[in-house]
Amino acid sequence: MEDNNQFSEENVKNTMNIILNAGDARDFISKALDDVANSNYDNAKENMKKANEKLVKAHRLQTKKIQEEAEGKPIQYSVLFTHAQDTLMTINTEYNLANHLIKIFEKRDCQCKGDLNEKK
Repeated sequence: MEDNNQFSEENVKNTMNIILNAGDARDFISKALDDVANSNYDNAKENMKKANEKLVKAHRLQTKKIQEEAEGKPIQYSVLFTHAQDTLMTINTEYNLANHLIKIFEKRDCQCKGDLNEKK
């Protein structure tokens, strides 16, 4: 029988998967921003798509735990789960900012190319 004062092995596994998927998303975001620095917007968008897939996986795991608790199946407080939620929230913010940066830089590069064409 499971001790209700302990964070279950399944909860630890799911929590670690939240952290790992969010971390993978951060890696793809970083690659996307590197692509932007090299004006490679197609690759940047592809890396952002991969980042989004990882964030969706992490979010689904988090949502599952929250829904279980809402259904009356309380989960024991865990610093690890709190860390996972914080990590997911932070990387989700990074994802949103990176998406905006990609749009800004792509627009700026298009405008600069237009300016160069006008000068010719």
